Amino acid sequence: MIETQDLSKQFNDFWAVEGVTLSVKPGQILALLGQNGAGKTTTVRMLTALLSPTRGWARVAGYDVSRRGDEVRASVGVLTEQHGLYMRMTGVEYLDFFGKVYHLNADGRRSRSDYLLDYFGMAQAGARRIGEYSKGMRQKLALARALMHEPPVLLLDEPTSAMDPESARLVRDEIARLKSSRRTIVICTHNLAEAEVLADIIAIIYKGRILMTGTLEELKQNVLGTPEYEAKFSRPWLADSMKTPDGMTLIGRGESSIRFRVENPREANPLMVRELAAMDAPLVAFQEVPRSLEQVYLKVMADVQGSSAEMIHA
Repeated sequence: MIETQDLSKQFNDFWAVEGVTLSVKPGQILALLGQNGAGKTTTVRMLTALLSPTRGWARVAGYDVSRRGDEVRASVGVLTEQHGLYMRMTGVEYLDFFGKVYHLNADGRRSRSDYLLDYFGMAQAGARRIGEYSKGMRQKLALARALMHEPPVLLLDEPTSAMDPESARLVRDEIARLKSSRRTIVICTHNLAEAEVLADIIAIIYKGRILMTGTLEELKQNVLGTPEYEAKFSRPWLADSMKTPDGMTLIGRGESSIRFRVENPREANPLMVRELAAMDAPLVAFQEVPRSLEQVYLKVMADVQGSSAEMIHA
């Protein structure tokens, strides 16, 4: 549904985006992570055919962004960080206005507007002016606008930026509901918790370049290494004679816990639990040590910034 190859954009002598290659299939949510100024918004503008690539190509919903811009724009719903709501309009008037922009007839605009307001739990608010809406309601209305023409692709730029926690959670819930087998969603964000909850695929962008792409589990494995597991006991317990299966390495002991690094959990973990049971260990828990997207992201950023500093001083 979205494919890019060497997608690049140059402004004068500055490369805002360089060499971005991505593939996002229908039914997937891609989170594009990066600092402010990393190139996320420029990438979205090329994917919506608002900016022409300097180099490379992109296809969105099957259309080339450089040659079929009108078809691309008709196939995407866009939520920008500054969503441009018209505060004196009512919610119904606002959706009707954008329905006209997308060339929907009067009956189509009315039925689509009614459906979306009901879908987002705003049926009673449709007759009120947007200026009276809360931040969460305004963001949901902007999402409804992006969906007015039933696009197969959604591009969401910082969808919960500057929102209070409750409003942000409401919008995240709505994004999760919008995922379907026929729709592709790209979220540009620096909110790591949001990406961890929503994304099927994560791409980390830095100074216009994609550093790493994959599922959360793939990124954890590639960046943080072999997963760790911890056995916890109901009382202090140590067993020097305990044997660890192949692919499992003991890396730490506490009075009532033991920590392992495990290369193949599906094979090694059942053997380890069996060994502990045979030794009458007072086991109360055996679980993976949590590793977050934040840990992955911070390590990737530290590594690339450290490499940049070394090159400057070399």
